[in-house]
Amino acid sequence: MRARFDDAPLGDDTRTECTMANTPSDTRRDSRRDALYRKIGTRLLPLLLVCYVFAALDRVNLSFAKLQMSEDIGISEAAYGLGAGIFFLGYVLFEVPSNLMLTKIGTRKTIMRIMILWGLTSAGMMFVQDMTSFLVLRFLLGVFEAGFAPGIIFFLSYWYPAVRLAAPTALFMLAGPISSMFGGVVSTWIMTAFDGAWGLAGWQWMFVLEGLPTVLLGFVVWRTLADSPAQARWLSDEEKALVKQDVDAARNPQGKHEFRQVLRDPRVYGLAVSYFFLISGMYGAIFWLPTILADSGVESIRAVGLYSALPYAASIVMMIVLSRRSDRRGERRLHSAVPAIVGAVAMAIAAFTTDQLAIALTAIVISTACSWGSYAVFWSIPSLYLSGTAAAGGIALINSIGLLGGFVSPSLLGFLREATGGDLAGLLVLVGMLLASGIGIAATRLPARTR
Repeated sequence: MRARFDDAPLGDDTRTECTMANTPSDTRRDSRRDALYRKIGTRLLPLLLVCYVFAALDRVNLSFAKLQMSEDIGISEAAYGLGAGIFFLGYVLFEVPSNLMLTKIGTRKTIMRIMILWGLTSAGMMFVQDMTSFLVLRFLLGVFEAGFAPGIIFFLSYWYPAVRLAAPTALFMLAGPISSMFGGVVSTWIMTAFDGAWGLAGWQWMFVLEGLPTVLLGFVVWRTLADSPAQARWLSDEEKALVKQDVDAARNPQGKHEFRQVLRDPRVYGLAVSYFFLISGMYGAIFWLPTILADSGVESIRAVGLYSALPYAASIVMMIVLSRRSDRRGERRLHSAVPAIVGAVAMAIAAFTTDQLAIALTAIVISTACSWGSYAVFWSIPSLYLSGTAAAGGIALINSIGLLGGFVSPSLLGFLREATGGDLAGLLVLVGMLLASGIGIAATRLPARTR
């Protein structure tokens, strides 16, 4: 009988295999491990997923608020693009310090602090009155949220060995498309149902009702999350030892272990630049999709919300399928690169068919799903290559450089839209960015265990 070793080195396409007979003790040991990681997933992932849903929602609900607030406070297309992107500038500046601090004070305190501050700031967007207050609050939102996603990715590497990491990471990352899928429907419903209540506009109610729950979740994290398996009261001593054994055994001996090594590693920067282009393509579409749909003839705000949900419903399926296949095949690089390239092709089709809603929307659905699939698998690569303080700082460094794309892309699209009066130029920019990301990920050569 052929059996795969979970801790075998990872090659380009498959795990190392060997031929052997499974003994009853091997089967029991594998069953025990599977049950243990299901237990960990059941305990950790639902809470982390809910927290990230609100993080992603508070980040991108601006795209729906724009449909009302642009006229209320008088901001141009270019100004909106700048405001959408400046969030990422604040995020980038404080992300590495936040993740390095996490290794000193623990995940629980870090995530609680982040969630309370960003929740209050997001709700505070209701007070935006002009361009200055708009930019200041969006920048502060990025400052306060800095370190959340990379902190959780680093946190998961404490609980899962490298060969099991893609699936839980992808499940956590499902928050992005989930928030965009349901967030569009919920946000547009709030904006229409509460518009004018107590003298507030619909977009003001949206920021309040979607921002304050994050503050409450911050306290839930403080009360329920354990910083590491060793501190988890719900794990037995035997289970704690097994997790530690698996995680330590899966560490890549060729990888980087100190942050100063990361700063000198060109492969880390190769991943960061590839991630920059991936984020550029993704967030350009996220922030401008409602506007593009409105330009394509969708007049109702609620209809825009419903149509906007379709790409993210497809993304959820794609992320689950790709991450599980990546874990099963033991291959990371191509599972991230190929979807990004397919996403670029689909976006090119959308760029030239914006006057045909059915074709353009189908192409955007495919492009968005592929981009999110690439994104989910991508984040299993750094955790395999890096460990120790290098993992905390390296993941944050990659994310920081990459998230600059979240600043550049929406701002550039806003400028191009105002300059050309249409969507074609901006969408073609997204095509180029997704294509560059796929090529970059495929070309970045890493040690065998991270491929």
